[in-house]
Amino acid sequence: MTAPATLGIDFGTSNSAAGVAVAGQPYLIELEPGEQSLPTAVFFDGQTGRMRIGNSAIRALTAGEEGRFMRALKSLLGTPLLHEERRLGGERLTFADVIARFLAELKRRAETQTRMTFTHALSGRPVRFHSKDEDRNLRAEEDLRACYLKAGFEDVCFMLEPEAALRATSPREGLGLIVDIGGGTSDFTAFRQEADGATQILASHGIRLGGTDFDQCISLAKVMPLLGRGSQIRDSFGPGTLPAPNRIFNDLSSWQMIPFLYTPEELRAARDLMRHAVEPERFARLVSTLEDQLGHDLAFAVEAAKIAVNQPHADAASVNLGLLEQGLQAPLASRDLNTLLEAQMQELLQAARDTLRQADVAPKDIGRIVLVGGSALLSCLQDRMVELCPAAKTESDHALSAVADGLALAAADAFA
Repeated sequence: MTAPATLGIDFGTSNSAAGVAVAGQPYLIELEPGEQSLPTAVFFDGQTGRMRIGNSAIRALTAGEEGRFMRALKSLLGTPLLHEERRLGGERLTFADVIARFLAELKRRAETQTRMTFTHALSGRPVRFHSKDEDRNLRAEEDLRACYLKAGFEDVCFMLEPEAALRATSPREGLGLIVDIGGGTSDFTAFRQEADGATQILASHGIRLGGTDFDQCISLAKVMPLLGRGSQIRDSFGPGTLPAPNRIFNDLSSWQMIPFLYTPEELRAARDLMRHAVEPERFARLVSTLEDQLGHDLAFAVEAAKIAVNQPHADAASVNLGLLEQGLQAPLASRDLNTLLEAQMQELLQAARDTLRQADVAPKDIGRIVLVGGSALLSCLQDRMVELCPAAKTESDHALSAVADGLALAAADAFA
């Protein structure tokens, strides 16, 4: 019986890719001109209703076109928000519908590029979509399966993302640890390899923490104070003041929550804060952000500064907020990044320890650490992993493509 044509898909919080195996090597499909991956982003044009994805969606946002932009939709899997309806592009759609349409477009582009018809999909998935809620974790996979079926695939099976990444690495005898830091989750896999390349998975573990959480932490500390976070609001019933409520700033710094802030109610609340603020000029920026729907622009500016300050020999960078006010910047020093992300780094370090404990492996015996995902390249994260496993050599050559490559390699046999 011939195996069905299966597309390997790395559907990520921040970026997505798709591929197949060709002559035993991974072949990632050009989903956009010259690009083998694309941002997991969508934009519904306010005039035509057409849905654009990837860099086209980001260009529409940055050009100020009228419409609705969304990113980090994967983080909604397993939550009630996934099934709430919103008016998008002139239709009533759930976010599950949006994910299904995104996957359907990936399928269409892959079929156009390869001249094949893909009836089945092998999808990556994190070890845990949700750290502590097992029911929600199971529901997230069910949600994602339903999205694939609605996208036009006859069937889908799943592979843990760090185990997919391991498929794409060159074998080396000894004990190793995959450290996969994604946009919304972080996964760890301990493994043993023999001289002939035979591989044994010893343990896989994951937590709901990733690059978008790092962005939020930076934004809350560096950007949101310029919009009023931490500022005082005059008490309407007395002479005293109260700190501004944190909720609106928490949502505005969260990729997946930004679209929910563009409502008349939220705008009225921001204007009310500005009227009673001790520092109204800060809240004026908040009001402008909501009026002009600039939340995602701010998030992109934070992400760019995070990447810039992590470059070799970079001591500092700035979050460019010129779209809000000419010359406005939020400085971000490399030492600030280490301090701001200390709690998250400790949580990741503990997750790595837990993985090795589950595998019954001593950290000193790990000979290699394979870094996967853009956020795994943060120097503060690498420093923690080296401290944990001092004898290990780190590998990061294929950090951005390892999961997609592994899924492409495994797709041919997924339904055999």
